[in-house]
Amino acid sequence: MYYVTKRLEISGSHRLELSYQSKCSNLHGHNWIITVHCRARELNRDGMVTDFTSIKQEIASTLDHRNFNEVLPFNPTAENIARWICDRVDNCWRVDVQESEGNIASYEKDDDLQG
Repeated sequence: MYYVTKRLEISGSHRLELSYQSKCSNLHGHNWIITVHCRARELNRDGMVTDFTSIKQEIASTLDHRNFNEVLPFNPTAENIARWICDRVDNCWRVDVQESEGNIASYEKDDDLQG
């Protein structure tokens, strides 16, 4: 099994739609640290699991320096963002989204391995 991990930092804002009173319901920003974990049984024709540049492009082109509420079709919690990224990146099986020091959400696929 081959594994690659891409860690990147993006800046973005969001406001959460919550069922309770919270300061997070106001628009606010973070320097998000996104860690994308990919794996494959076989390497692609270029000898890679997934190209690091394509991982960064997939995430940064949509989210970096943006208001997440304007570009994502769901309540942009760290948990929802982690799943959205995992579903968009080839061979991704886990994503960790850190929105601030000490606050990390993770999403991990539980399906059978592909590739």
